[in-house]
Amino acid sequence: MSRPIQPLSRRALIGTFVVMSLALSGCSAPQPPLVLAPASLQESMTAAADAWAALGHPRPVLSFAASSSLARQIVAGAPADLFVSADLPWMDTVERAGRLAPGSRAVLLGNRLVLVAAAADRRSVPLNNAAPLLEALGGERLAMADPDVVPAGIYGKAALQAIGAWERIAPRLARAENVRAALAMVERGGAPFGIVYATDARASARVRVVGSFPENSHPAIQYPVARLAGAASLDAEPFRQFLLSPAGKAIFARYGFTPQ
Repeated sequence: MSRPIQPLSRRALIGTFVVMSLALSGCSAPQPPLVLAPASLQESMTAAADAWAALGHPRPVLSFAASSSLARQIVAGAPADLFVSADLPWMDTVERAGRLAPGSRAVLLGNRLVLVAAAADRRSVPLNNAAPLLEALGGERLAMADPDVVPAGIYGKAALQAIGAWERIAPRLARAENVRAALAMVERGGAPFGIVYATDARASARVRVVGSFPENSHPAIQYPVARLAGAASLDAEPFRQFLLSPAGKAIFARYGFTPQ
């Protein structure tokens, strides 16, 4: 004949049953926000996500691509929580499509546009007019993000037009799907020069800045951030606010971005 279960054991069993029931009932960690961000934010946004996770939050899921590609995905209905664009027009496109949460749009960061070459190239290329760039380029190609749709390329085209070099260089462009792909062309020796953001140049030990475009040669480089109307993560708005906070902007400043 078995011995009766003692009261303490009953309580222990009941407690175990409650814990198991809660687990089976769907209690789980909060859903992390999905953040769509431009390729130029790879290192800095990753650091921001790590810092957010270190505060005890679920680590945001990050997806990087050209702002043009991300904006089109959002307009087409792709699910996401936050969108960061490398320019204002692509954020405008998403807003016109009714995909932004009202009142959540804000300018997060600024950047600068530079000309890079391989790290071993010790030349300096002034960019106040076309002559030095055309002379340095010779008959070679110039790498840059697609100037028709990608923000870095659009800024680059405006800068080349401003210094009078666009018509001569346009037929010899090495077009890339995003600014990091343009950077990679120069890193691999596929093009002697490339137009990228200053922060991209800073992220690579295989290139060096050989010239900086005047700030008035192109529209101001601004990165807006917004919560999307269909955001499902409860952490989406808190993470957006963290990015805009002094602590968040300090992270981006470490990578060379200009807080706005």
